[in-house]
Amino acid sequence: MRAAAEEKAALALLDWYGAMGVDEAVGEVPFDSFAVPQAKPAPRRAPEVKMAASPPRAASRPARPISTRGIGAEISTLTELEALVAGFEGCSLRRTAKSLCFARGSASARIMLIGEAPGRDEDLQGKPFVGRAGQLLDRMLAAIGLAEEHVYITNTVYWRPPGNRTPTPEEIEACAPFLARQIELLSPSVLVLLGGAAAKTILGVSEGIMRLRGKWLTYPSAGRDLPALATLHPAYLLRNPAAKRYAWRDLLLLKAALDSEIRSH
Repeated sequence: MRAAAEEKAALALLDWYGAMGVDEAVGEVPFDSFAVPQAKPAPRRAPEVKMAASPPRAASRPARPISTRGIGAEISTLTELEALVAGFEGCSLRRTAKSLCFARGSASARIMLIGEAPGRDEDLQGKPFVGRAGQLLDRMLAAIGLAEEHVYITNTVYWRPPGNRTPTPEEIEACAPFLARQIELLSPSVLVLLGGAAAKTILGVSEGIMRLRGKWLTYPSAGRDLPALATLHPAYLLRNPAAKRYAWRDLLLLKAALDSEIRSH
């Protein structure tokens, strides 16, 4: 009985580690991280070699992290940008996530939807919005005649935060230049911002989602102002079904704008 209980507890602990993003061991044997390391003998110095006098140089400074501002400006396709993001090591989230969740949908879509961050299901499949919230989002879009081939979906960060926690400002900032370039390359007709976190990040505002939703806002990109519509995140709607009426009004606003654009052409 005791062995079975210990085994059950160990399996539960492994499940918890998996949910927190731990997917590998860091060594074959345990070690005491609090132990005082033994001093190593000083390395033998090489014989000193006399060099010709040279002009004095300024003292070197510690290397600064490479800024990602403007990175990707030479990238001309979304496929190239995804490859660039896949090799980017400036966001700590990639070290705990299983997969890069860059985008799903059509690379020629007129509508771009941006959420906050991937979750567990997204991390497993390597695509944004494929879990319960994503399935609700698909049904919401279908209600106004839109399918996956009509939209392009991504997040403010491309990797799942451990335990589905909120991304830190530093993690969002690390991904921001890539997201800005992603918007430029797709060049959509409309941005749909899913949830308050995405709206605040993209628009650079502090108002809550209930103040931002239900009206047209703008996002400057590549020399033009993109129409932007903030709405409630599908995950919030799963927890608060009564709020779906607000999301439905936002969807009708989006549909009216798309219908008007079609008629004008």
